[in-house]
Amino acid sequence: MKKTIFNNLFNEVTLFFLICSLTLTLIVWIIQAVNFIDIISEDGHSIATYFSYAFLNIPKIYSKLLLLSFFLSIYYILGVYEEKNQLIIFWINGITKTEFLNRLIFLSLIFGIFSFLLSYFVVPYTQNKARSFIRDSNLDFFPSLIKPKKFIDTVENLTIFVEKKENNILNNILIKEKIDDKQSQIIVAESGKISTDNQNSFDKQIILNNGKIINTDEKKQNIINFTKFSLDLSKFNTKTITHPKVQEMGSLKLVTCLKIINEFKKLNVSIKDKNFFIGCNLEILGPLTEEFLKRFFSPIFIILVGLSSSLIIMSSKDEKSYKLKNFINFCMGIIFIIISEISLRYSGLSLNNMIIYFLIPLIIFCMIYSYIFFNNKNYRKK
Repeated sequence: MKKTIFNNLFNEVTLFFLICSLTLTLIVWIIQAVNFIDIISEDGHSIATYFSYAFLNIPKIYSKLLLLSFFLSIYYILGVYEEKNQLIIFWINGITKTEFLNRLIFLSLIFGIFSFLLSYFVVPYTQNKARSFIRDSNLDFFPSLIKPKKFIDTVENLTIFVEKKENNILNNILIKEKIDDKQSQIIVAESGKISTDNQNSFDKQIILNNGKIINTDEKKQNIINFTKFSLDLSKFNTKTITHPKVQEMGSLKLVTCLKIINEFKKLNVSIKDKNFFIGCNLEILGPLTEEFLKRFFSPIFIILVGLSSSLIIMSSKDEKSYKLKNFINFCMGIIFIIISEISLRYSGLSLNNMIIYFLIPLIIFCMIYSYIFFNNKNYRKK
């Protein structure tokens, strides 16, 4: 009988969790998808790249909302049970509040494992895949970015101005290319056109006619006249970040990178060889530590919010202060979620912060569990 009662509770929590988490994810995804339009309008990528990038960000959004969704699910279902007097079914079947709490902790562990798998495997893979779409698209919509009588600086280290444009035919062109910090190149041409290699649709270039190239550096200036000149666009990237972020690192690489950095830090040696381990350097130790804790230990807070939302069983709707206690329980859960985000953000700054990150959920867990345990013990004595 007990098993059936708890199975029904778990099924209702899981169903509401799915509805809540998917709804919240959809709302946030739509809002973010609007912001992703910049990928097309400003960065010159294709519609296919936009949709691929947007859809691959869904797991990331879902994982961030998982903690809130789980808290709302436990809080709502237990609230419904209390309003409909369904919690009495547990008590008349000999289930103590401590046993009830242990079952909720077990359910929280299941969701914590789900959160861990999502953060460890799915999110890094989809984020890296999304970045690869940006990296490989290579200015698909570059021709559409060029507007008459406007300076276009979407392409990194390149500024383009054209006075007139008809289809891919350009007139009165000014192009400035930044070669390095000390050297730049200015190209002026009467006309030109954007050409695409027939064998490689990504290999775009601007064919310029009747103009001059002005090479400048700190010491001198060279001017070269030309009747025809080809500027290869394949060597340029948009200002969209194309290199992997810490969040897009595979979990194994993340752990290995942390291990390498800590070993070099002990030896007081910096990692200068970028080919040794791409993206692995002492400057990003803080973000690496934060990402490590988020993937491996943030599921602990799922157990904590599950525990805090279960405090609703300590009061009855017949009590005068029931609504106030209910509201306080809700606020506590939201505060715990905020604490988890804040402590995670600062956990990578130092060892002390990391220790505090572990102690906060542990202390709160012990306090809530002890409160329910001893209150249940005193209730049984009465």
